[in-house]
Amino acid sequence: QVHLVESGGGLVQAGGSLKLSCSASGPIFRQATMGWYRQVPGKQRELVATITTRGTTNYPDTVKGRFTISGEPGKNLVYLQMNSLKPEDTAVYYCYLQLPGPSDFWGQGTQVTVSS
Repeated sequence: QVHLVESGGGLVQAGGSLKLSCSASGPIFRQATMGWYRQVPGKQRELVATITTRGTTNYPDTVKGRFTISGEPGKNLVYLQMNSLKPEDTAVYYCYLQLPGPSDFWGQGTQVTVSS
């Protein structure tokens, strides 16, 4: 089984920054999409950012310009740099991995809380 381990969540004031990290166990995945989703209780889980092994990134308008996703070449690592955080960014953030097939894997989530 593939396991995703997240870190970097916490409490930050509005306008501040946080950086999330995610590491996937197992072999190096040469063809994959990794990224981040977030979920608030009572709401649907939503896309935050994705990145492919080719470096192609995708962001919704809600975070574009504030969040940056990146990966470490040669390793199953993905990061999410979050700047200019807003209270509406408060959510549980989940690391995501999609392998060819497709086959999807999720981390356990890390809490991000932005105070006003």
